[in-house]
Amino acid sequence: MRLRYHWKWLIIIFFLLLLFLIVQSYLHLGFKQSLFFSSLIGLLLITPLAYLIVRVLNQPIYDLIQKTIRSVPNHFKPESVTYLGDDLSKLSRAIDEVVIQFRNRVNEVSKERDYLQTIFKGMVEGVLVVDERGRILVANHALHHLLHLSPSVANRTALEIIRNAQLEESIRNVIRNGKSASFELNLPLPLGRTFEVNVVGIHSSLDETERGKREIRGAIAVFHDISRLKELEKIRQDFLANVSHELRTPLTAIKGYTETLLTGALKEEVAYPFVQIIKKHTDRLAKIVEDLLTLSKIESKDFQLNLEFFSLTELVHDVLDFIQGSVEKKKMIISCEIPSSLRVRGDRNYIEQVLINLLDNAIKYGHEGGKIILSVNQKDQKEIEVSVKDNGIGIPQDDLPRIFERFYRVDKGRSQELGGTGLGLSIVKHLIQAHGGKVWAESQLGKGSTFYFTLPCPV
Repeated sequence: MRLRYHWKWLIIIFFLLLLFLIVQSYLHLGFKQSLFFSSLIGLLLITPLAYLIVRVLNQPIYDLIQKTIRSVPNHFKPESVTYLGDDLSKLSRAIDEVVIQFRNRVNEVSKERDYLQTIFKGMVEGVLVVDERGRILVANHALHHLLHLSPSVANRTALEIIRNAQLEESIRNVIRNGKSASFELNLPLPLGRTFEVNVVGIHSSLDETERGKREIRGAIAVFHDISRLKELEKIRQDFLANVSHELRTPLTAIKGYTETLLTGALKEEVAYPFVQIIKKHTDRLAKIVEDLLTLSKIESKDFQLNLEFFSLTELVHDVLDFIQGSVEKKKMIISCEIPSSLRVRGDRNYIEQVLINLLDNAIKYGHEGGKIILSVNQKDQKEIEVSVKDNGIGIPQDDLPRIFERFYRVDKGRSQELGGTGLGLSIVKHLIQAHGGKVWAESQLGKGSTFYFTLPCPV
């Protein structure tokens, strides 16, 4: 096209020059006019024709100038051009303004993209974006982590990567109807997670008046992981059920025996055993309330440990002396494996309570004539490990993760028979955690259990 444009100008210039020579020769030779006069008349005749021809050829350029000027009305003002002043300079200026605006717009879009990417990366919620066909455009890092997705999910459907018909149907409905959707998504094992999913449509940027309604260009699904909330809710429900049961049992017994005494048995021989039973259940209620208050105190923000350096060896011997009567009653043997001199930093009274609770459980659930091993080892320069091992009835593997919960019992009937409140291990866990340590248990059903806890080494 460039070659054709140049050829047009060459032909026009040749034609105008030829016409000028013809007029000049005609006047000079035919009418015997001077060469200067003939040339001047030739120029006067050729100039209007040349202007018209140039105007016609440059009309596309004029149109391009006007279109370019109209595209940048806020920046370009023809009267403000200070260089050259011709049409091509106006076109050049307008093109420069277009380039500047385009570059600024690209920078703005890049900044917005960077902001969105930063937000996506920083969100703990999973985000899934699909187009109008339901094909995935982007999934943020949190969603990959929560659902263990493969690195490449683009241009696939949600059903292909998550395998949940409800999610796929919700996305389709949002794209089709434009109405937001919210539901709970329960994923089976091995993930075993629960999500609250909110799906909203992505609307086009066109004004509603242009097409009557806005088009749906895709959908965004936000995944809130509520697995922990569900777990806590279940623990709360179990706690309420357990504490109600624990309180109802002694209260029912107290009420029953009290009514019996009031109906005439107060002066009979059975009155004394009845009163003993009432006292037993009253003591049980008092112990439950005491343990609940202890837990509440440990979990409060104002709870503080009375930290001091003390001999763990001496503390262990004091605890063994305290429980000696219970050990002899069940004809059990306690083997103690502890260094001769070992000092720790902590609250002596609370560590004593931890050891008493663990040893008391080992005695209660151990076999008569069985053996308990209490060992203390300094694993490294950072922590000391204490373990209490028995050869009792053991704990099923399914129950091990929950034995430190409030009122959780493996064998409820046996626990109540032995007089436990169901709060001892929970108190142990919170006290050890308050010291900066860890607590856990290992067990084999029918072979016994071992409870461990750690304490930081004194610096």
